[in-house]
Amino acid sequence: MSAEDDGAVEIQVLRGSASEEELAALIAVLSEAFVAEEADAVAAEKPVSAWGRTQRALRAPLRRDIPWGRFSG
Repeated sequence: MSAEDDGAVEIQVLRGSASEEELAALIAVLSEAFVAEEADAVAAEKPVSAWGRTQRALRAPLRRDIPWGRFSG
């Protein structure tokens, strides 16, 4: 299972050695920044054209449980 699947985040210290307090501070700052970014994020709504408004809805799927014709067995 990868880090993306289970929601875990991996942090690698490439230079020097960070203490546990420094790593905790980094995680707290990044978590707060992520929460703020997520709260401000808004998905752009797709504009609906006049053509799209007047289209009929898709038909219901075929019922496969009802036999028909001579193929009903």
